[in-house]
Amino acid sequence: METRRLGSSGLFVPVLSYGTGFFAPHLDDGPPTLDEAEARRMVDICIEHGVTMFDTATTYGLGHSEDILGAAIKGRRDDVLIMTKAGMPSGPGPNQVGLSRQNLTRSIEQSLRRLGTDYIDLFLVHIYDGLTPVEETLSTLDDFVRAGKIRYLGVSNQSAWHVMKSQAVAEKYGYSRYVAQQIHYSLLCRDYELDLMPMGQDQGMGAIVWSPLGWGLLTGRIKRGVPWPENSRLNWMLKDAPPFDEDDLYALVDALEEVAEETGKTVPQVVINWTLQRPTVSSVIIGARTEEQLLQNIDAATWALTPEQVDRLTAASKLLPLYPNWHYARYAADRHPTLVDIDADAWLPSMVNPSDL
Repeated sequence: METRRLGSSGLFVPVLSYGTGFFAPHLDDGPPTLDEAEARRMVDICIEHGVTMFDTATTYGLGHSEDILGAAIKGRRDDVLIMTKAGMPSGPGPNQVGLSRQNLTRSIEQSLRRLGTDYIDLFLVHIYDGLTPVEETLSTLDDFVRAGKIRYLGVSNQSAWHVMKSQAVAEKYGYSRYVAQQIHYSLLCRDYELDLMPMGQDQGMGAIVWSPLGWGLLTGRIKRGVPWPENSRLNWMLKDAPPFDEDDLYALVDALEEVAEETGKTVPQVVINWTLQRPTVSSVIIGARTEEQLLQNIDAATWALTPEQVDRLTAASKLLPLYPNWHYARYAADRHPTLVDIDADAWLPSMVNPSDL
């Protein structure tokens, strides 16, 4: 399994990670989950194939996911990387949510006990908390880093200005900085490219992608002219999915099926492979409830789409740049004739040096 540097840190991570949301209900009305024996089998397969980073969170089954993962990796802690998250509600109390010193301290200590470890490789704040001072959050996290209980820090589900505010505070006080961002990114939803991607590149933050298959819409089960499956977890998941246009979805699915036929791969494998080739991406979180699904997803990292196929799929998915991105891209294109496409790549810092404008 290929490994990549996580942002500008010294940590190398596998290009595929395994998400343990299926180890326990993500929400009370979630789908059926893997039992402990099934979960251990999935972990065994992952480690055997080099997928050695596992993602969990305090809110996944209110800690049960961490319990099951901890049991599954017992005796082989040094062989794996663990990333977990806190900040979303993990109980009914007013101090069981958010990024306060109170909740973070409680959550991290509980995560360590559940996982059966004395350190977390990558800890991420799961949300943005507008009620807690950034200084309180970062000083708390820095204490855990200095104590050796956390190795690296990251964020999830935050906007670019949220992250930059934290990075500025960390620099001011000498706190540990964020080196990763766990983000939603797929061919169906490329919002990440507008601000978070160039920000991550500038700040040396590696992207860890969740839901690359677009809430199950890019699994190959959704096809033009075919009724949607009735008894599928897809129907449960879509209530939380980002908005999408059905015509755009089917146009993208058509392009995916065409490339899948050319490569002899499945649609999910093509989607994952496209994601792995995007700028700043360090690792893609795969989820699977069966061994067959898991092995197919792992295979997505063993080959590569051609540049022409990547470009074709990128063109088949819509990304309408927002202001001021489109304005900047046009200005850059005027001064740099080679930058003619108004696309996310056109305003990545590595491609346009402001001093040249």
